[in-house]
Amino acid sequence: MKKQFLALVSLAIVAAAPASAGSLEDIKQSGVFRVGTEGTYAPFTYHDASGKLVGFDVEIGEEVARRLGVEPQFVEGKWDGLIAGLSADRYDAVINQVGITPERQQRFDFSDPYIVSKAVLIVKDGNEEIKGFEDLEGKRAAQSLTSNYGKMAEKAGATLVATDGFDQSIQLVITGRADATVNDSLSFLDFKKQQPDAPVNAVAAEAQAAASGIIVQKGHPDLVASINDALKDIKADGTYKRISDKYFGEDVSQ
Repeated sequence: MKKQFLALVSLAIVAAAPASAGSLEDIKQSGVFRVGTEGTYAPFTYHDASGKLVGFDVEIGEEVARRLGVEPQFVEGKWDGLIAGLSADRYDAVINQVGITPERQQRFDFSDPYIVSKAVLIVKDGNEEIKGFEDLEGKRAAQSLTSNYGKMAEKAGATLVATDGFDQSIQLVITGRADATVNDSLSFLDFKKQQPDAPVNAVAAEAQAAASGIIVQKGHPDLVASINDALKDIKADGTYKRISDKYFGEDVSQ
């Protein structure tokens, strides 16, 4: 009798357990799409004057969740820990300008690209020593250590000065605590739009644009397919163009 009771309890626990973490079934059961994001990376994910989390990536995440039939729930964290948080099941996806790279594709799955941008080299006004990426040899670059941009700067010979994100990187360049930062062209355009008198300039740009995607845990093809369907729908019905125009004044999908 005791064995039968324990067996019934075990079955009940299995039945009550959710689908594997991060799966489409798990998201549907919970009714929530948990999204990891920085919250400090304008114009993609940041807080407006009222303190509300806003941005291009935030609105894309909201629209994807709506098309999955669930509510978005944003979980903020520093860039260097975002992807690790995905592995730890703190969220179902990261939407934070995550570049699609072979290294990341070995450990995670990506949606189709939803935005493209170029890396730019940013220095303080009056800096005559750094005019191209090759001039970073022996210089200090303010970077998020695990970002593609940080790896680019390091490959060019720079010593990295660790930062939490774009805003801090720019401030370190302005104050002279770093010589340069390699960062996102769209973020820099937005920054200069907001602060046209800031004493920094982009002196070089990467030749080819890089694509970013929504990153999820491996082994959930149904979730990837549903996210891709949502992205196609967002573009087809004009929602993407509206969001893109709002933050950039142009289509940034290609």
